[in-house]
Amino acid sequence: MPVYNPPLRDMQFVLHEVFKVSDEFKAIPKHTDVDADTINAVLEEAGKFASQVTFPLNISGDEEGCTLDKATHEVTPPKGFKEAYAQYVEGGWAALSCDVEYGGQGLPFVLNQCLYEMLNSANQAWTMYPGLSHGAYEALHAHGTEEQKKIYLPRLTSGEWTGTMCLTEPHCGTDLGLLRTKAEPQPDGSYKLTGNKIFISAGEHDMTSNIVHLVLARLPDAPQGSKGISLFAVPKFNVGKDGEIGSRNSIYCGGLEHKMGIHGNATCQMVLEDAVGTMVGAPNKGLAAMFVMMNAARLGVGNQSLGLTEVAYQNALAYAKDRIQMRSLSGVKAKDKPADPIIVHPDVRKMLLTAKAYAEGGRALAIYCTLLLDKELHHPDEKVRKDSGEIVALLTPIVKAFLTDNGHIATNACMQVFGGHGFIKEWGMEQFVRDNRINMIYEGTNTIQSLDLLGRKVLGNNGATLKKFGKIVGALIAEEGVNEKMAEFINPLAYLADQMTKFTTELGFKGFQNPDEVGAAAVDYLRVAGHLVFGYFWARMAQTALREIAAGNTDKFYVAKLQTARFYFAKLFPETATLMRTARAGSKSLMDTDEALA
Repeated sequence: MPVYNPPLRDMQFVLHEVFKVSDEFKAIPKHTDVDADTINAVLEEAGKFASQVTFPLNISGDEEGCTLDKATHEVTPPKGFKEAYAQYVEGGWAALSCDVEYGGQGLPFVLNQCLYEMLNSANQAWTMYPGLSHGAYEALHAHGTEEQKKIYLPRLTSGEWTGTMCLTEPHCGTDLGLLRTKAEPQPDGSYKLTGNKIFISAGEHDMTSNIVHLVLARLPDAPQGSKGISLFAVPKFNVGKDGEIGSRNSIYCGGLEHKMGIHGNATCQMVLEDAVGTMVGAPNKGLAAMFVMMNAARLGVGNQSLGLTEVAYQNALAYAKDRIQMRSLSGVKAKDKPADPIIVHPDVRKMLLTAKAYAEGGRALAIYCTLLLDKELHHPDEKVRKDSGEIVALLTPIVKAFLTDNGHIATNACMQVFGGHGFIKEWGMEQFVRDNRINMIYEGTNTIQSLDLLGRKVLGNNGATLKKFGKIVGALIAEEGVNEKMAEFINPLAYLADQMTKFTTELGFKGFQNPDEVGAAAVDYLRVAGHLVFGYFWARMAQTALREIAAGNTDKFYVAKLQTARFYFAKLFPETATLMRTARAGSKSLMDTDEALA
């Protein structure tokens, strides 16, 4: 059976020692009283909830799955899920970073990020029930009418209700411009929606008294394509002006998807038959409103893979220390045993360190992004708010795609550490692999994230935002460039930062001549950008560790951090050279292949 221990020490290192978040919060009036002790106390309790309440339901939830009553269209999640959710609500976790105006605790997003990393490690399928509610809350908070906010936000904040996002349809996948769901205006100002949606996570369940579906649909006179999409709030049960629950609305689950992983989450086919809804935002501007939820979801999906990378690593490490097999190539290490623990073998260490480096680098990136969100929303300086928003927009596709690709690499590597036992269900490792696999697909496939990064976020403004991040990297390089102890981290980072400018300019020029060049290079480009970002954070973590050691701190945590940083730069970071070469190879070998693909 797998185990999970919340990585509180590493979270505290990133929060307090690398980013010094308490100092950052002192510049934000809303969070000025949030100190290290408060943060640590919240994280400790969050870790207990994740490890003691939701983690024990992970394997049983995977085995049992969800059940659909075809007569009533009601879905029952696995045993224990409803009770765990009640504890989640009772503990106030749903309200952690929500606005106090609607009953929230008003704590920084950084805390919510750490809570959800631990919940995703413990049980990704369960975590998806409350997880999407945060995106629904943000979309309604930004674009809802006063009446919608009054009805929905207090109940989403408390966790009394949950939310979903209903985007895609059987025929259109990610190309939402093709969607067909219709919304007919009614005399009372409401709308009646008819259509079919698929792949709706947590679309139906009995864990809450109501579910708020945010649904994309077309008005009768809407323009074709993505410019003719509107957004609607469609509750499972109709609600009165004071939020009281009324009759059952005609939106229901027509079927459950049978999936490779996340079996404990109800992934629903949703049917709308004159379902009553109210418009969110302006007519035909639904994608702009929904993008608030989609961007939150993309950061959340990266966090899912971060959680799975961490828990897979913990279990593989424990197994490698215990499992004995063969002798070390450099001589016997365990003389009292018939064979050595497999952790002595170089390739086993490579697999373990890969997962560790991707988990700890991903944690730094995820926390940094949520700190940027706190600044974007609440910092008193307009320039800080604007710059933070631009940087987090640049990093969002990297969080989604790089962390989930790394999660795929790491969970598979950790399963490999177990050998044949990793392929056996009772150890739990194959579930981490299966659960992670969806993260590379939903909320925009990783190829779409790559096109978004290169085509929109970088080339779309001639690299202006990339240059802003480059200045952040450049400041660290300038600060530590003459420090010999930092050379092994700073030199490769400085080289890649310099290459990135030339690399981007070259791809932009080729893409201007032939747009397929962008499509051919985008996935490789995102991974190079991901390593640039990880390299920056690993250099910062190494910098912090070296300073502690120089000050006389004998905590082995800092030695471990340095060793992991050295591994990352020696064994993982050099991937960028190959990626830049394959990106520069262009589109001809892909597009001039009609006979090969005939």
